[in-house]
Amino acid sequence: MTNSPARHLSGATELLREFNHASQYTKAEWEYPAASYRALGALSGLVQKLEQAIEQSVRPVMHTYEHDRVRIDGGGDADEAVRHMLAAVDNAKKAAGLLSATVSHLHTITSPMGLDTAGLPGFED
Repeated sequence: MTNSPARHLSGATELLREFNHASQYTKAEWEYPAASYRALGALSGLVQKLEQAIEQSVRPVMHTYEHDRVRIDGGGDADEAVRHMLAAVDNAKKAAGLLSATVSHLHTITSPMGLDTAGLPGFED
């Protein structure tokens, strides 16, 4: 069970939580534009994988549904529930695609940004 697909997503969630905590305040290694560029590059790589992760996350439901074994609590209609789920998957994949394109663009925008060292102590002019 420790290598289950859902466990990997839980690990990714924890790593994002750690990033959010570590990046809250300006400090060494987190104060210049290059740090943003590196972080956005990594984030871009992560969000590019969301569409596939979303689609693959419902495979267990679809496998069970294809074998006519999905049961809905309270006696609900499995066909209707799966149609609704697939519409939500489609919407989530579209949103993930837009997020991916936008974060990639943000990464590109930060590429030429750097630190103006003119007049700063410790930097040669």
